Amino acid sequence: MRRRLAPLALLVASAALLAAPAAQAAPVPKPPAVKACSTAATSLAVDRVRRPVNHLLLTLTNDGKRPCYAYGAPTVVFDDEPAVTGILQDSVPQAVVTLEPGDSAYAVIGLSSPGGPRGRTVHRLSSWLANRKLQAVGDPATLALPKPTHVDDSAFVTYWQSTPDLALTW
Repeated sequence: MRRRLAPLALLVASAALLAAPAAQAAPVPKPPAVKACSTAATSLAVDRVRRPVNHLLLTLTNDGKRPCYAYGAPTVVFDDEPAVTGILQDSVPQAVVTLEPGDSAYAVIGLSSPGGPRGRTVHRLSSWLANRKLQAVGDPATLALPKPTHVDDSAFVTYWQSTPDLALTW
């Protein structure tokens, strides 16, 4: 009798499992897509550094609540000049800098070279951030420069770096 009950119990349990509705797994929410940093959710600061001479350190800090990407290099214009400062192509980082809330990215502005052409004193800079296509977007941040700040036509800006030390190697 026991031998007959075991297969019968197995058959009843299998039928119950087949008749029960299948449990649906709850969908896993997708994390929000990381977007390019914007001047609306970040702050920019500019500081003179001791070394290398004739350089400024530009710091971009994520003040928002979500991570953002610091793409490419900042677009920099001194005072009301019609031309943007050139980007130092050798400074391309290995990866786009991702800024978690509160994190910072760094770029260096090389101001002049010894005996550089057409030197002038400047008082402020305007900087735009880039999108994934490396196009300047949004409103610029305008910053007062440390006094005195002298630039010439050899001025450059680096790509965003993840640490000040990496940025200052240029």
